[in-house]
Amino acid sequence: MSKIEELIRLAIEEDIADGDHTTNACIPPHALGKAQLLVKEEGVIAGVEIAREVFRQVDPRIEFQAKLQDGDEIKVGDIAFSVEGPSASILKAERLALNFLQRMSGIATHTRRIVNLVEGTGCTILDSRKTTPNNRIFEKMAVRIGGAENHRFGLFDMMMIKDNHIDYAGGISQAIDRCHDYLKTNEINIKIEVEARDLEEVKQILRAEKVDRIMLDNFNYSDLKKAVDMIGDHAETEASGGITEETIREYAECGVNYISVGALTHQINSLDLSLKAV
Repeated sequence: MSKIEELIRLAIEEDIADGDHTTNACIPPHALGKAQLLVKEEGVIAGVEIAREVFRQVDPRIEFQAKLQDGDEIKVGDIAFSVEGPSASILKAERLALNFLQRMSGIATHTRRIVNLVEGTGCTILDSRKTTPNNRIFEKMAVRIGGAENHRFGLFDMMMIKDNHIDYAGGISQAIDRCHDYLKTNEINIKIEVEARDLEEVKQILRAEKVDRIMLDNFNYSDLKKAVDMIGDHAETEASGGITEETIREYAECGVNYISVGALTHQINSLDLSLKAV
């Protein structure tokens, strides 16, 4: 069983537990029905395939027909998919499928808007680890559907030396050296990123060398441009913090490789979608 399948299984178990007693009381066990996923707000649909898996796990007898694909732009009145099968099973899967769809579509919609703002600059939009615990895989999937890329998935697939690491280690060069020693000792092959809080720290990181990316945290535009020029081809550059939708294109145009936007996953509104019986 894949991680996604397992998480959906746990979500179904959480929701249904020992039974959907309302449905069991109201709906005859052999009743059949149909329903459609109705779009009630413009945006980008995400989670169609997750919804398919929800319905499959609740009851394999449910026939799922996708009419739109993940990543499609949607308008009010569109039908994303239809389901047909045991009415009780459709009702049991309804809320869970909608929970995934609405949140993922909200993330994809917001992401698409941000990506469009920097189109043509060569800058890539990234998410962050600011995700809902145990829902990261779905939220980061929605970011990709919206057109951005994922930053590291967790603590294990990239080293990111942040301000607290630097302070606890006794300085930038000490933290970088310890990370390289750790990777060599444990035969781990992952990239190293270092956070810089000002131009002086950028200089220290460049003197230490041996880093793959430098995160320029809460830099104003003038200092960010100076930092990007200083770094040149020595490392990838990433801007983060203090960047708004009104200023993001200007920041992207200064030549930074990446802009990470935590709000892609932690400050979004779910898209208005509804499953309607037909």
